[in-house]
Amino acid sequence: MNNLRLFLAGLWLGAAILFSAVVAPTAFHVLRGFNLPNAGEIAGTIVSDTLSIVNISGFILSLILMVIAFGLKRNYSRGRLIAQMVLLALMAITTAAGEWVIAARMRALRAAMIMPIDQMAASDPKRVAFAALHGYSVAALSVAIIAALLTCFVVRNRSRTLHEWERTGSGNYRAR
Repeated sequence: MNNLRLFLAGLWLGAAILFSAVVAPTAFHVLRGFNLPNAGEIAGTIVSDTLSIVNISGFILSLILMVIAFGLKRNYSRGRLIAQMVLLALMAITTAAGEWVIAARMRALRAAMIMPIDQMAASDPKRVAFAALHGYSVAALSVAIIAALLTCFVVRNRSRTLHEWERTGSGNYRAR
């Protein structure tokens, strides 16, 4: 079960990092290379839709992993169980906030803008608000990524401990 949990967490972690480090910057770079007046708007739509998938899947996955961890609670020390639950709750909260609070406000701002964001003055209040929300979005996803990574370490360390130690008949553990 730990291998499945590691696989799922690692899969989401890889997708989130790929999105952050490759998909988002590449979409803006490539589309702006065509010198379209609305290149930023097109790239922003691609990035928003992809981020929505990353956030929603991260939220659902964190809830599933919390349920599984709770079901396996007898296999973990209280501290490791609490660490997993806190990290997974943090991942759930930040991905949910990223999608249903921050991204929702960003979509509303983009819809309220008369022209593409790239053509608005840098001092325009809507553009300033959008930039601030973008910063919050990056921070929320970063926290979720770190929480997922730390969750992998907690789960993996427990898995390794189970393999390296075996229980003796007396109830004590000894190294293999």
